[in-house]
Amino acid sequence: MEAVNDMTSHKNESTINFLNRIQRLLDMVSEKIVKVTLVSKDKPDVLRELVQILKDAGEIDDLNAVLKVVQEREHKQSTGLERGIAVPHGKTAAISSMKLAIGIAPQGIDFYSLDGKLSKLFFLLVAPSNQSGPHVQALAEIVKLIRSQAFCEALVHAENAREVVKLMKREYIFSSRYRIEISGWAQAS
Repeated sequence: MEAVNDMTSHKNESTINFLNRIQRLLDMVSEKIVKVTLVSKDKPDVLRELVQILKDAGEIDDLNAVLKVVQEREHKQSTGLERGIAVPHGKTAAISSMKLAIGIAPQGIDFYSLDGKLSKLFFLLVAPSNQSGPHVQALAEIVKLIRSQAFCEALVHAENAREVVKLMKREYIFSSRYRIEISGWAQAS
């Protein structure tokens, strides 16, 4: 019986950690960090525009320091994924907490993606230099979120930042509930 209680306790703890990670990411999603439609035409300009979103939103002070780490990370390997999605990211001592900017380019921009297609959805994630765990977890949550092609299409066709925020929060709630249910947590509690 003790082993069952330990398993249930561990499962509950894992689920609580999972929900906390999602909540941290959701807390970063607001209209001020979303831009529909990006004006950039190429990769360097997209990076600058995404970092500028953070600067304009009052989320960062040192635009150049943040831009530099994102560019350096991008030079190592493109963060253009597949299906029109890019997740540029970096870590810097210029910030004290994780920051997210979301940009939408319905026309598509060449971001040297893995599948060679133009990128339309951009999720910039910047974390403090001393925080690797939350940074990696947030990247993983973004990747899980964008698995849904229907969700990505809805984002690409969003008319404004408010609609993007609404879609993001709704998808997080749906995907979170689904992942909890399939993990068996709902039945164990």
